[in-house]
Amino acid sequence: MKLSNMVGIHILSTGSAVPAININNQTLSKIVNTSDEWISARTGIKERKLLPEDQSIIDLSKLAALEALQRALLTPEELDLIILATSSQNDLFGSASQLQHAIGASKAVAFDITAACSGFIISLITASQFIQTGSYKNILVVGADILSRWVDWSDRSTCILFGDGAGAAIIQNSYKNDLLSFKLNTKGSQADQLSILYKTTKNNISKHTSIPLVHGHYEYVKMNGKEVYKFAVSQVPESIQECLKQAKLCISDLTWVILHQANQRILDAVADKLCIPQSKIISNISRYGNTSAASIPIALHEVFKQGKICNGDIIVIAGFGAGLTWGTTIIQWNSLE
Repeated sequence: MKLSNMVGIHILSTGSAVPAININNQTLSKIVNTSDEWISARTGIKERKLLPEDQSIIDLSKLAALEALQRALLTPEELDLIILATSSQNDLFGSASQLQHAIGASKAVAFDITAACSGFIISLITASQFIQTGSYKNILVVGADILSRWVDWSDRSTCILFGDGAGAAIIQNSYKNDLLSFKLNTKGSQADQLSILYKTTKNNISKHTSIPLVHGHYEYVKMNGKEVYKFAVSQVPESIQECLKQAKLCISDLTWVILHQANQRILDAVADKLCIPQSKIISNISRYGNTSAASIPIALHEVFKQGKICNGDIIVIAGFGAGLTWGTTIIQWNSLE
């Protein structure tokens, strides 16, 4: 969809946070039957960060949020809305309200969006809609996940992939418009290809009553790697091309491409399919692994902090993952100075 220019959307600042605990492939090979060579060849991952037991997703999200606020020269009280994109909440009812309290944003509405690795993109577009209606001025969007706590550490097909992290962005209304176009998709018929399912069991009390009392628990991450790869390599390039068409741009206009950091082979395949030079593909998966909803904002923050993004740069951002969901947006980086 092409965005209206009635009210502009500006990405004012970014922030990120990752845990201090670093687990490299050599260390992982002592836990599960694998090796650095095996992991690197199949994923491009060399290491990942794990959150300590005594910390939560709120701790990571708070650090990323406060950095973004500091860079934006805003106080928490100036925030109107907080959107937390995560699939690993502290509380099944949501964690955004806890984040709101943790950073002292007492005037902000707060809610979660659960869309796995597409969560940050969907949250960014959701924030843009609130701004375009004139409802809110300053919005904090955080993508954070701690999926290391949801993997089976005896399953080498999944435990090697995931790391923990958080990334944040401050979105503000503006006379300039950063977001040029977007495209969001869902294919629920393939939801079973990547999931964390809830398993029910009968409650012991059930034998004393005819009422079907049940309880249960969530299982570990389950993934059909081959199908997820095929899905990403097929759908992401198509989504990018549609967004380029909406924005009346072509591949050669792109300055940077920031994809969800799921697997280096996926990044390479998407680049090859679209004939995008590898020099334009942002990749940090070797250092962080797959941080789910956090991967895109962490990558965006890194290139922003390193001074790689210049005024007028055209950036395509694309996420994909469980649901199955995928989404793309094209941004033109604008300086308000």
